[in-house]
Amino acid sequence: MATGSLDIENPAALRQYLTAAGLLAAGEEVAITVLPGGVSGRTVLVMWPDGHGRVFKQALPKLRVAVDWFSDPTRIHREALGLRWLAQLAPPGSAPALIFEDTQEHVVGMEAVRMPHDNWKTLLLAGQLDDDHVRQFGQWLGMVHRKSWLQRNELAPAFDDRSFFESLRIEPYYQYTATRVPAAAAFLGELIATTRSRRLALVHGDYSPKNVLVHAGRLVVLDYEVIHWGDPAFDLGFGLTHLLSKAHHVRNRRVDFGRAASTFFTVYLKVLGDVPWASDVEPHAVRHALGCLLARGQGRSPLEYLDPAARDRQRDAVLAVIARVPTRVDDLVSDFLAKLETPCP
Repeated sequence: MATGSLDIENPAALRQYLTAAGLLAAGEEVAITVLPGGVSGRTVLVMWPDGHGRVFKQALPKLRVAVDWFSDPTRIHREALGLRWLAQLAPPGSAPALIFEDTQEHVVGMEAVRMPHDNWKTLLLAGQLDDDHVRQFGQWLGMVHRKSWLQRNELAPAFDDRSFFESLRIEPYYQYTATRVPAAAAFLGELIATTRSRRLALVHGDYSPKNVLVHAGRLVVLDYEVIHWGDPAFDLGFGLTHLLSKAHHVRNRRVDFGRAASTFFTVYLKVLGDVPWASDVEPHAVRHALGCLLARGQGRSPLEYLDPAARDRQRDAVLAVIARVPTRVDDLVSDFLAKLETPCP
């Protein structure tokens, strides 16, 4: 098979590929399911009759969004590197085990999370907000940031390349949004400059409930294509964005989601402990949350559960908060939720 010709979403092609790679016996019975939802690549679940499974991912050069958005498919190998390190850094069993990597076809394989499991985003959108899940969300991030800082001499050089973070986060989230919302251009420009200057920890880069599965009450964190050595406040802001956007969308649980955002940060900070930069991470996290809240309505990858009117309302709420940027997460939560109730014209 020529390099670049494989489409793992084609069951026959994938079966042939896995057999040639020694991961599947000829004629072995498996169920192959294309997993939905990913914009950056193909993801396929292969399940064996005994209930164990493996997930195979293949990066795409052009992402599946409405506007043109390109990124080098070799980013999938950054994910493989991340998985190798997360086996040491993350809580046991909270990141998939890497089992396969193909640098020619840009495919990685990992152990699948055991059934039954739920996608945390799906649960949250249904209003199923569990306090322990929120605490685990903060604990996971705090542990990875803390441990990576303590091993910075090894990790900083290994994850120094931030090109995928630039193409998949800085450009589509902050730079593109600045062109769509000129009133926020100065704020976003400053945020970009600060982000590029802060290199303090291993950053997931896509720390979102959609990348979290819940199995037997425990969170398993997925998707490490954007992992890099950089600004830990970005992960915090990204996580806060998703909790606050769901506070916007799930109106009858708005107060609860706001409280969850505060709990997420409080737990994170406790686990982070006494690393030197812990004392000033909060105001940076607030700024990233505001930037990402704006981007998820007006950037290249808007949240699909917010309709156009809701995206505009989120934009107006963020612009009102940016006029006097808070430095504390609790103030961000209260200000943002208040502005949603009385959005600016």
